[in-house]
Amino acid sequence: MKAYTELTHEELALELASEQERYRDYLARDLKLNMARGKPSPEQLDLSLPLLDLVLGDRAAELLHAGAADDYRNYGGLTGLPALRELFGALLEVPASNVIVGGNASLSLMYNLIALAMTHGVLGSTPWVSLERKPAFLCPVPGYDRHFSICEFFGIEMIPVPLLPTGPDMYTVETLVTTDERIKGIWCVPRFSNPTGCVYSDETVERFANLKPAARDFRIYWDNAYAVHEFAQPGQASDKTTLLNLKNACDRAGNHNLWYQFTSTSKITFAGGGIAAMASSEENIESITSALSMQTIGPDKINQQRHALFLPDLAAVHEHMAKQAAFLRPRFAAVLRVLEAGLAETGIGEWTTPQGGYFISFNGPPRTAKRTVELAAQAGVVLTPAGATYPYGRDPRDSNIRIAPSYPALEELELAAEVLVTCVRIAALEQLIQ
Repeated sequence: MKAYTELTHEELALELASEQERYRDYLARDLKLNMARGKPSPEQLDLSLPLLDLVLGDRAAELLHAGAADDYRNYGGLTGLPALRELFGALLEVPASNVIVGGNASLSLMYNLIALAMTHGVLGSTPWVSLERKPAFLCPVPGYDRHFSICEFFGIEMIPVPLLPTGPDMYTVETLVTTDERIKGIWCVPRFSNPTGCVYSDETVERFANLKPAARDFRIYWDNAYAVHEFAQPGQASDKTTLLNLKNACDRAGNHNLWYQFTSTSKITFAGGGIAAMASSEENIESITSALSMQTIGPDKINQQRHALFLPDLAAVHEHMAKQAAFLRPRFAAVLRVLEAGLAETGIGEWTTPQGGYFISFNGPPRTAKRTVELAAQAGVVLTPAGATYPYGRDPRDSNIRIAPSYPALEELELAAEVLVTCVRIAALEQLIQ
């Protein structure tokens, strides 16, 4: 097959007619397939069902320290169970004393930090709501839509920064952070980034650690959601998958308070019933804990204890994640195989080949993403809305689509990917013919 750009107008019209015929066949099937959000599949969630039995048997009182001063059924334990602080400390490569373990959502921890900064500032800085000029955040793009939603909710201006295979464009980051006092933070998903799957390079992490922000309350919001979510076979990863320790880099640079780090078990155990954690410097943690005491008397320690028993150490986490990887690996391989077979020769698309995480980032020709998503929806395939990976939902090129292969059954996923390919072809052909 020729690349689409090499076809004559007549050949383009014939190709479009052929794709439209295939598309009509999909319409007739009344499909209901979903590749919109990175939800774990039911099979993945089943791996964690034994967690529910851990403190419900005859030893429940013993396991919950019933009657003791640290009775897990009662109030207290504001920063989380010691065992889980140790576990998340090992996972994030920071001391346990730098960790707060909370409820089921790291997004809540991020939201609360932004809300706290808006009303009370950061370590004594002016509350953001009282600033003369609207605060701003740097947002690597394509990026995570829920990060952007938090900023939009609080009226924080978002400044897009290109996301490269090595991480955010650090020249742009450095230039803006050092010259604009309005910039209070940057969102980062440093390992298997959402949606591209890239892992930040060592140089990128070091440059983050050595930033000299104009705003003393600037922080790096390091959302390490996929810290243990590698699915490539051992020894078969073709790209960098290790992540330099941000805390250590910041300490070396004398920027001890520059970072916040977040993670959770949402894609390790149960997406709606897991455990979230955050880490930061001693000074940041002390300030956050003081504010947290006004919000809650303590987290759900019963759920925390279940997780501590189910995942007693980092080795247990890695063993469990190897089972998760066994489900994800063939799903990603299937989508990549369909994209390669259907689009490689056409020259109308490019996509990432991540070694972990939950997403594939697809770029079609300019001005085709919205049309592609619209066509797919009409054919019964739900995708993340076009533009969602950019602040305010506005992709300036209208080309990026985030693909989430985790949830559908494998045979459904292959069919959904085939529908996507047909929709990409139709949208591209329509543009070329115009």
